Amino acid sequence: MGAVAAKTTNDGAAFDRLCGLVAAGGVAVVSGAGISTDSGIPDYRGPNGALRRHTPMTYQQFTKEPGARHRYWARSHAGWRQVARAEPNAGHRAVAHLEQAGLVTGIITQNVDELHQRAGSRQVIDLHGSLSRVVCGDCGQVSPRLDLDERLSAANPGFRISGAPTNPDGDVTLSAEAVARFVMVGCRGCGGERLEPDVVFFGATVPRPRVAQAFDLVESARTVLILGSSLTVMSGYRFVLRAAELDIPVAIVNQGLTRGDSRATVRVDAPLGTLLPRLAVAVTGGERTPGPSRTVPSLALSGDSPAEL
Repeated sequence: MGAVAAKTTNDGAAFDRLCGLVAAGGVAVVSGAGISTDSGIPDYRGPNGALRRHTPMTYQQFTKEPGARHRYWARSHAGWRQVARAEPNAGHRAVAHLEQAGLVTGIITQNVDELHQRAGSRQVIDLHGSLSRVVCGDCGQVSPRLDLDERLSAANPGFRISGAPTNPDGDVTLSAEAVARFVMVGCRGCGGERLEPDVVFFGATVPRPRVAQAFDLVESARTVLILGSSLTVMSGYRFVLRAAELDIPVAIVNQGLTRGDSRATVRVDAPLGTLLPRLAVAVTGGERTPGPSRTVPSLALSGDSPAEL
């Protein structure tokens, strides 16, 4: 792999090289939280990352400590709406347009917001799962998050939270008093108490079949394009390492330094919501990028929730 070719979009050669790699097609995208910040979902490690004020719950805490699990659901019930209401931004739509143009072969996203799909992308691997689903740890039943949200709202009338910032994993920080008065519900199928969001917690491992699918996408790519990820954790960085082993060019677009910079063929430091539409226009002959493919129907059904964000 070559050294870092550029650090800002002011370097026209870097942007031109990025355009050349994408225009050749066969692009596997790996996206991180930075692509969703323009949709109102904060990231953990960016310039204003939430790790500065919030330590995410680990899988070990969630599964082994009933009190921690209760705290998670109280905080998640208060904050999930902001993630559910989020709309795809210009960056998501540009990636979807590149896929529709036949240049992007698939997307591996570390995000759990499903904004790529809602922007129109079809070949998406949700590496860390999705907040839109709930799994029962006792009977294995999978159910829509909307169903749980409606039951929690009914069980917690008057549970009002306003002004608290939402964290990247869709929860908010609550006082001990607010957590204590929160009432949790059980699985609709078996009544069990071990409901879990269908996401990969910090400290847990991504299911092997999902990882294998992601590696297949990377290994068959002509270019690996990193979008909005610091690559701090191995979950995303391993795809850069694999591309380097196979001598597949790696292009990085991110605000701030990343762990993969030394392995990048080209790097551009720029806001994705500005850079990606420009890139899409440049490599597809000026065609307009598509708008959101759909809205979130669940919101119309849950507008009377007492939670105020």
